[in-house]
Amino acid sequence: MDTPVTTLSEGPDDPFALRRSASAVLDGTGRVVGWSEPAEALLGYSAEQVLGRSARDVLLDPRDADVVMAAVAACVGTGCWFGVLPVRACGGKRVEVGCRVRAVARADGGIEWLVVGAPAEQVIQWETDRSVLDGMFRRSPIGLAVHAPDLSLLRVNRAVARFGGIPAEYYRGLRTGDFVVRRDAELVEARLRRVLETGEPLIFTEQPCHLRHDPDRELVVSVSAFRMQDSSGRTLGVTQMVEDVTDRYRARRRLALLNEAGARIGTTLDVERTARELADVAVTELADCVSVDLLEPVTRGQEPGRETPATVVRAAVRSISEPPSVMYPVGHTTQFPPEAPQGRCLAERRPVLEPVLELSPGWYSLDPAKAERVLELGVHSLIVVPLVARGLVLGVVSLWRWQRPEPFEEDDLTLAEEFAARAAVCIDNARRYTQQHQAALALQRSLLPSAVPEHPAVEIDHRYLPADATAGVGGDWFDVIPLSGLRVALVVGDVVGHGIHAAATMGRLRTAVHTLANLDLPPDEVLSHLDDLVDRLAAEQEATGEHAPQVVGATCLYAVYDPVSRRCALARAGHPPPAVVTPDGRVDFPELPAGPPLGLGGLPFEAAELELPEGTLLALYTDGLLAVHRRDLDEGLAQLRQALSQPARSLKDTCKAVEDALLPDRPSDDIALLTARTRCLAEDKVATWDLPAEPTAAAEGRTLAVAQLDDWGLADMAFTTELIVSELITNAYRYSSGPVTLRLIRDRHLICEVSDTSSTSPHLRHAATTDEGGRGLFLIAQLTERWGTRYVRNGKTIWAEQPLPPLRGGVSPHSSGA
Repeated sequence: MDTPVTTLSEGPDDPFALRRSASAVLDGTGRVVGWSEPAEALLGYSAEQVLGRSARDVLLDPRDADVVMAAVAACVGTGCWFGVLPVRACGGKRVEVGCRVRAVARADGGIEWLVVGAPAEQVIQWETDRSVLDGMFRRSPIGLAVHAPDLSLLRVNRAVARFGGIPAEYYRGLRTGDFVVRRDAELVEARLRRVLETGEPLIFTEQPCHLRHDPDRELVVSVSAFRMQDSSGRTLGVTQMVEDVTDRYRARRRLALLNEAGARIGTTLDVERTARELADVAVTELADCVSVDLLEPVTRGQEPGRETPATVVRAAVRSISEPPSVMYPVGHTTQFPPEAPQGRCLAERRPVLEPVLELSPGWYSLDPAKAERVLELGVHSLIVVPLVARGLVLGVVSLWRWQRPEPFEEDDLTLAEEFAARAAVCIDNARRYTQQHQAALALQRSLLPSAVPEHPAVEIDHRYLPADATAGVGGDWFDVIPLSGLRVALVVGDVVGHGIHAAATMGRLRTAVHTLANLDLPPDEVLSHLDDLVDRLAAEQEATGEHAPQVVGATCLYAVYDPVSRRCALARAGHPPPAVVTPDGRVDFPELPAGPPLGLGGLPFEAAELELPEGTLLALYTDGLLAVHRRDLDEGLAQLRQALSQPARSLKDTCKAVEDALLPDRPSDDIALLTARTRCLAEDKVATWDLPAEPTAAAEGRTLAVAQLDDWGLADMAFTTELIVSELITNAYRYSSGPVTLRLIRDRHLICEVSDTSSTSPHLRHAATTDEGGRGLFLIAQLTERWGTRYVRNGKTIWAEQPLPPLRGGVSPHSSGA
């Protein structure tokens, strides 16, 4: 079987291919002496119709004589011609034909003309294609490289020649690795080899590229490639198109980095965390190392000052590897000299670009030794950008390059400014939040007891958890208030609502409770006065028309425990009852008169008394402890009972057990818990006598008191105590008609109490020179540490406290067990 022969010079799209183009031969006089079948198909003339006749007579329309004769003249002059001519076809139709004419020498010395033609539209399209191909190699800005099957270069266009830095005529036979660094060339050839093997084209694939003549400069190129085949399907090689898209890639990357910065910077309202997020975003895409320095007031949440040079604190430092040892650590405080890049940036409030760091003026001024070390490590380029928000300079960001060889450029500076602008707003928001948070915490510290004082009557522990954790304050409160006679007041309250407004109201109520406690009023009377205060606060707020949440009420539980009598008086205003845990672990919630919430006005409050054995645990709490997760009140009390039922635990462990059992991570309401374990005063530390209402009562009282002091080993206090006892009993005898009770209590102080049936209040006054009396209470005030009066339902008690003298070695009798 014969194998068809393919003429390699005849491409499938070549309109002048001999096997399909129309051809004719003219002799020297213009007669047609040769005619091909494709010519007959194109023009419709058979060979018999044209052979031997003049081409002018057969093929030329008289109207086209001038055009044709001009082409003939050009052909005769040069020996060849190419172009499009109008030809008369059979039947007189004019046809545009693309012609290629060339002179052919005859053996006899004559000349004949070979004319090859094709339809004009085919020729024009072919010429257009050839022009495009020529343009791609000569004028295209996109690189074009033709590779042989072994990936050696056959031809490159001028764009590739400029790209590689070698004249185009020298590329033939080279490989990509001859002008591209090895690691990038290996990636290119691996992809081209895959195109050759599979025939799948490579389309707009981006990759880094470093040229051998400038290896420090990183380019990004977009590569497309396709396999070349001839008409028989044989692989001829691969054509590669290369475009430098570095600028486009960097612009796209900058946009992506800005989007990333928007998502990663400012995730919290923490100044230092925001500074770290800024440093993390800038490394490694923009810089090799980033440091963030904030003005010292900013780190404390304060407004930045304008003093120069300003003191700055290193808030963050981030590097692609371990930060260089010369970098100041986080927390370091310094002042940038005015001539240093950071100093100029702070003073002028504009960015500083130092492409070549060692040429920077003032670079060595901060620390010459460190500066030398920085340069030795290879740090070569620097950008410093101010952090500015609301017109305030908050600090500076320094970006360094020490591993990436290319210096910073203007585009890098623009991106750094964008980062700094976004971070500055977040840092300023965090700073302002810190300022407000610190103010809220200061308010909390002023409104709630910073440390519960130790008291001989009770052992205390507590928990406080506001619903608004960011503000740190709420409307709940607790208090432990020492009272006369070693008694103690335990208070827990809850203002409706939470947050700063509830906290402000809570502070006023807490102050009022302290004032009322100092008056030694019974619990029910304390709540009555608080009820009036809440009612007045609501009326005042309504009158001022403030937009703050209205004070609509509060609840409170007020308890007074006496370690001498072991009795506890309690009253509550709409508040949950306390939990009473006996020493053996039995938990009870005593039925106390409920009382209305504070602020309703006009309704009475009732007090109840409980006798508590020594070691009894009292748990006072707010309703937020029980109402977590909308749980039922009975369910909450059952869980509280379970948490408190373990006997013989420390109060700290007890509070922790309650917290674990009932409190969520984020409560929806403020929660306060106050636990108190009762103590009792030993009988040998209390002496009580009932005295008749007679003139001899004062003398008898003095005698009894002195004898008791001798028993206690406090004879040194006898003289002062005699004066106090004498004056208090004398006043009681003078203004009361009933019996008088004298009581001495020895603990950290010596307490003297005289009770009578009169409700007349004693007054401290300055007696005139001629007055015979009126100096008693004045003397008591001078001789004692504290004194006062408390009222009961059937009279009053006047009390006075003296500090016990220290024993030898500076130890008080109480602490030594005396």
